[in-house]
Order: sequence, then structure tokens, then C-alpha cells
Amino acid sequence: MKNSRSAAGRRPRLVPDDTFRRLCRARDFLHDRHAEPLGLADLARQAGLSRFHFLRLFRDAFGVTPHEYLTRVRLGRAKTLLAVDHHSVTEVCFDVGFSSLGSFSTLFAERFGCPPSAWRKRFWRVAWTPDASFSLVVPGCFFDRYGGRPV
Repeated sequence: MKNSRSAAGRRPRLVPDDTFRRLCRARDFLHDRHAEPLGLADLARQAGLSRFHFLRLFRDAFGVTPHEYLTRVRLGRAKTLLAVDHHSVTEVCFDVGFSSLGSFSTLFAERFGCPPSAWRKRFWRVAWTPDASFSLVVPGCFFDRYGGRPV
């Protein structure tokens, strides 16, 4: 049976519908502005709650604190940028909202098992290495329909 506890070991709890909608509004705000400096007061204001009430309810609803959630969003975005973009690791670090390359690299390594530069190298090595066991299978009807015959 899958454990529904978060990485921090807290089990999300149900909150009233109206409160959950307000928390989701703050969470969406966090996603939209993850690269900007965000404080607890900014997020609480989006939910229309006091900072301390917001912090407790956010943790109850999502199983992590807003700061932990923001860090996850930023690291996920960084991982995407490292895979598709050719900016330096430092540029990616600042583009996703971190202010310290050292803390970014440490958090990235803790989350994904290696520093950002090593992750990027590993990703591109795997992405561009053809698998010898891979073969492309195209149905004959495709070739009939689009004017070619399989070779």
C-alpha cells in the first residue's frame, strides 16, 4: 500500500472547501511567480489569511510548508531548463529564483542525486545515445496511406 505521507513525514489533512480554494489561489500565485522573491506575507495575502494561520493550513492541506513547496517548484523548473536550455547553471539558478548558486547546487543534489552540471551531462548523454535494442515499428497501413513502402 502506498504511503500518503509527504517527504517531511506529514500526512495532508482535509480543510474546508472555501479555505482549500483560497490556499489553491495562493499556491497558483506561487507557481506563477516562483522566480520572484516571495515571502510568507505575500502568499498569505493571496489567500486572505494571517501569515501564521496560512502557514498552518497550507501545511495541513499540502503536507509541506510553503517554503518547501516553493523550493520543489523552483528545482523542478530548474531541471526542465537544464534539459532544454543551453544557459549556464548559474543563469538557470537565478532564472528560477534562487539567490545563491551554492544553496541551489546543494538542494539540487539532495533532490536529484547529483549537482546540476552533472545532471545536465547525464541527461544529454542518455538523450542522445541511441539504444541498440530500439527499433522503429511503423504499420504498413501508414506507408500505404502516405505514399511510401517500408524499406
